[in-house]
Amino acid sequence: MVIRMRHTRAHTKNRRSHHALKAPMLAVCSNCGEKHRPHYMCQTCGFYNGRMVIDMKAKTAKREARMQSKKDAISGQQVEAAAEAEALPEAETADKK
Repeated sequence: MVIRMRHTRAHTKNRRSHHALKAPMLAVCSNCGEKHRPHYMCQTCGFYNGRMVIDMKAKTAKREARMQSKKDAISGQQVEAAAEAEALPEAETADKK
């Protein structure tokens, strides 16, 4: 059986011509000069339309403190696990005697 209506390469590519990706439009922050999405807050400094929306310095400091406390907790758990692992063989040898 023969294909009745074959699509030529040109017709296929014409149909797909609007599938191309477009570069995103970026605006420049009036406060720090970084590029950001238009009509969105700047992710670097927290300013939008000339005024501060979010205090990014405080937010990053808070995140750093949270991550540091999390690292300290994990290292504390590892030290406790190592101490328990050392205590276990001593308890087993005492039980065997």
